[in-house]
Amino acid sequence: MNKALRLSEKWFQRGLWLVALIFASFLIGLGSTIVSHLNKVEKTYSIDDFIDPAAAKQTKEILAQAQTREKEAQDALEQSRLKLQVAQADNRAARETFSNWLATRHVTARSDQDTELIERTQALDALKQKERAAQADVQAVEQTLLDARQAAARARAKKADLEKAAYETLQKARFWQEFRVFMYRLMLTLPLLGVAGWLFARKRKSTYWPFVWGFIFFAVFVFFFELVPYLPSYGGYVRYVVGIILTFLVGRQAILSLNRFLEKQRLAEQKSEGERRQELSYDLAMSRIAKGVCPGCERPVDLKDESINHCSHCGICLYDRCANCHTRKNAFSRFCKSCGKPATEQAAPTAI
Repeated sequence: MNKALRLSEKWFQRGLWLVALIFASFLIGLGSTIVSHLNKVEKTYSIDDFIDPAAAKQTKEILAQAQTREKEAQDALEQSRLKLQVAQADNRAARETFSNWLATRHVTARSDQDTELIERTQALDALKQKERAAQADVQAVEQTLLDARQAAARARAKKADLEKAAYETLQKARFWQEFRVFMYRLMLTLPLLGVAGWLFARKRKSTYWPFVWGFIFFAVFVFFFELVPYLPSYGGYVRYVVGIILTFLVGRQAILSLNRFLEKQRLAEQKSEGERRQELSYDLAMSRIAKGVCPGCERPVDLKDESINHCSHCGICLYDRCANCHTRKNAFSRFCKSCGKPATEQAAPTAI
């Protein structure tokens, strides 16, 4: 804000800047919603989309069957081991009993006990046979369990091979999917930047400048905060290329604008002071004086030095005297600050 603006005008300017920011915030909210939903236009890929369905189904069935057999064999093995433990315990107990009985028989040496000796020996052989059968049953179940585990391992290995091949295809599909989504965002962002650049160059001082600046803020935010975070690994190239192009275009426009301004100033300084003063608006002249520069050529002038009445660069009159009270005043003021009389219009103000 410059010192030449009225107080109400300053507050209106601040209010309009607030309108620009609010307008930009709503545009940013809408843009953020659109950008965040752009990835939904593409299907979300998973590894199952790239595995051969027939081979995957067959491998899954084989694995399920092997796991079922493995579980059944594990349960049967626990039962067989329990039976083996019972048979071993029975055999040990019978042998201990037989050893005690045999020791007693040696002491007594009774011949009537020979038949019982044969029966006990046969019973021990039966128990031993039962233990060996239980042991064989355990070994058979262990073999079944081993076969099931090996079948499950082969099925898992085949499934891993299928998933590995599918994963490579999935990575390629996701790469192109990211590229397409990025292009969607870029196609949305670049036109916004182009429109924002055109508005900045042509419309930033128009009547509806708050909406112009609001759109410019929105476009810049969309590029740097909505597009850049979604850039894939190769997106840095795009960012730098776009940055180079935008910098070149803005720099070229700045150079052309500077040359036009310098040429305009050169032609203006060749005009008479009266013509130059007529081309300067009151607000523009007062704003430049408030900044400590000459209203005509915009070069710095020490306005605190009361001995300076003309610009030493372009010669335009900066201070003159009131025609009514002869008080030294700003040559561009409309009224005298001392007596309040309107400034006398002259062909060229007469300096002190």
